Amino acid sequence: MAGQLDFSTFHNVINNELTQTSQTRHGINPANSQPNPLVPVSTQDDLDTAVKAAQAAFKAWSKTSFERRRKALSAWADAIEANIGGFSKTLTMEQGKPLSQSSAEVGMAGTWIRELSSIEIPDNVIEETDDRKIVQRHTPLGVVGAIVPWNFPILLAVSKIASAVYTGNTVIVKPSPFTPYCDLKLAELAIQFFPPGVVQSLSGDDTLGPMITEHPDIDKISFTGSIITGKRVMASCAKTLKRVTLELGGNDPAIICEDVDIDAIIPKIGILSYLCSAQICMMIKRLYVHENIYDEFLDKLVTFVKSLKVGDGTEADTFFGPVQNKMQFDKAKDLFSTLSTENLKAALGGSIESSSGYYIHPTIVDNPPEGSRVVQEEAFAPILPVLKWSDEDDVIERANALKTGLGSSVWSKDFDRATRIADQLQSGSVWVNSHFDVSPTAPMGGHKESGVGVEWGLTGLLGYCNSQTQWLKKSF
Repeated sequence: MAGQLDFSTFHNVINNELTQTSQTRHGINPANSQPNPLVPVSTQDDLDTAVKAAQAAFKAWSKTSFERRRKALSAWADAIEANIGGFSKTLTMEQGKPLSQSSAEVGMAGTWIRELSSIEIPDNVIEETDDRKIVQRHTPLGVVGAIVPWNFPILLAVSKIASAVYTGNTVIVKPSPFTPYCDLKLAELAIQFFPPGVVQSLSGDDTLGPMITEHPDIDKISFTGSIITGKRVMASCAKTLKRVTLELGGNDPAIICEDVDIDAIIPKIGILSYLCSAQICMMIKRLYVHENIYDEFLDKLVTFVKSLKVGDGTEADTFFGPVQNKMQFDKAKDLFSTLSTENLKAALGGSIESSSGYYIHPTIVDNPPEGSRVVQEEAFAPILPVLKWSDEDDVIERANALKTGLGSSVWSKDFDRATRIADQLQSGSVWVNSHFDVSPTAPMGGHKESGVGVEWGLTGLLGYCNSQTQWLKKSF
């Protein structure tokens, strides 16, 4: 049974050793703009040391059984859950989300680890005759670089780690410089369950990501983040033909049909538009409401969202914590400025109040033009455009019009109609009468500029493998 971690000091984890660096930096608590504890700033030498350790560990780890890997991952999941208090408080400190949401993320982490490592990855027998057998196998790639974003640093780190090590790879985790703390502790905890070099984590500044994507001895990059950065990652990986999985930004539409039970779905729509202060790639970002119910729907949505508390994530009943960092806060302020420059109407909110943290009160924009920035751009902040529609073909075209394609949803009592609309939406995930339902056993990825490849599920795990075809003849 793992003991309790010390969440007061933070180190790199290289070859199962806690290491420091000559330079350090600190993150910022977004609730009060105060500095969080010091963390390492890794150098090229630190990365080279970690890569050599990962390569050495790969030789043995790649030959271990799935069962052994599964047991190690399960024990690690148990240890994470045993430290749920420390992880939750640290996550709220560095990310800003309310403690209840932080605890939920830690709980999801254990589920993802166990479920991902329960997926069977069988050989595929393509042909078998008396004379020969053709078999497709799935072999480990080598060293994986896992680049983790700041919105879900625990869940997305553990899902990348679990996917990598379960398929026989070794992994080096690079947390976001904005949220390095929990990811360093995840790797520190992993020391108890994995051989040296299998799970490592390096904290750094903005120079570390390019070092990882350009490193000639890293075989795959799994990146979650913005479209702009994802394009840079892909270009960098092309220099060494690394395998790459990209889960990038979205601008998810939700289409509300006129037959819905408004009172029943308003709380769901409100939560699914604003969870984590709307800093989730697959939140509802564009809400298309049928014109026959538009006014009533908008009024009730405003009333519901008003009831959600904005505040420090450590305070009871807080739903809206701060936006995570100043860069994102400034982007949101710029987008808010378009409400006046583009003469848009706010049904709720519309301005950003001065505070000690990066707080943004929820805003709902009433039927802005399709070409307005609040519709065209992913805010990644609590600002939601609500738009009217009347013609089914037209709203499908509007929903599909952007270069993003991460998620989308349709809401209707008429299941056949909803499914018909859903079949025409261009996104990696499509929901009927829900949004942002996710499962470790179901693939998640984006269409168009929202990603390359998928994470999770069997398809996601195979992205951490080489395909090998064996031609096995019994005679010459």
